Amino acid sequence: MSFPDIAVWFLQGLLAAMFLFAGGMKLLAFDRYKRMVEERSGKPAGLPRPLMTLVGASEVAGSLGLILPGATGIMPMLTPLAAVGLAVVMLGASVYHVRRGEPPWMTIILCGLASLVAVARFGGM
Repeated sequence: MSFPDIAVWFLQGLLAAMFLFAGGMKLLAFDRYKRMVEERSGKPAGLPRPLMTLVGASEVAGSLGLILPGATGIMPMLTPLAAVGLAVVMLGASVYHVRRGEPPWMTIILCGLASLVAVARFGGM
């Protein structure tokens, strides 16, 4: 395994952990997540529960898609697709934060990192 491949795997693991945690909070602890967002921003959360459930499920599925296909060797082409999906979710999150007057730097960084994984894994196919 080459150094670039190890670096991409590290990045995939980091992103998978972050999205698993964030998506899990949205799915399993919505009320706590909503309170946390409202306390941090001083504004109502603004998104209905069904939409947050969809986003949370997308993040959890994407986090699994970053790791499982490559680790098991079963349909590894799903990994870059999962990364693209997570990048799209983060683009939407960036728009949401900008509209609320909040800095979107974290979602933009996550979008960029997910895009990097997608490019690396599409190029390796």
